[in-house]
Amino acid sequence: MRCVMCRNDDTKVIDSRTAEDGAAIRRRRECPECSHRFTTYERIESVALMVVKTKGGREPFDQAKVVSGILAAAKGRPIDLEAATLVAEGIEEEIRLSGQTEVPSTRVGVAVLERLRELDDVAYLRFASVYKNFDGADDFRREAALLDKSPVS
Repeated sequence: MRCVMCRNDDTKVIDSRTAEDGAAIRRRRECPECSHRFTTYERIESVALMVVKTKGGREPFDQAKVVSGILAAAKGRPIDLEAATLVAEGIEEEIRLSGQTEVPSTRVGVAVLERLRELDDVAYLRFASVYKNFDGADDFRREAALLDKSPVS
């Protein structure tokens, strides 16, 4: 680490401790040339999670977009902002834990459907109708029949 005063390339760490609830390390440093002391913070740099759209475009994963889609499907249903946010956070965490930095948008959509299936049948059907491009009542009947056959956890 370069000294902020004299630009010497070699500084020594005189104290090190966690900061920001463990999200960073605070290091107290001293320059052997000019004896100037200063503090640095070391943080993990998170890699942007990218969503690959069906037509080939790429965009950063947007948790707010997932929440918005869930709330639209759940309008008038017993799913509030907090529940929708928890679902979106769970989806993002699952994807990050997989180690992938790019994920197809279809995977995000399927993950939303899986969680809505557990939360609320009506919200699930509404989301599925947009996600799966339902054309008519037969599509709703077929999806509702699949919903009835699925095992309840």
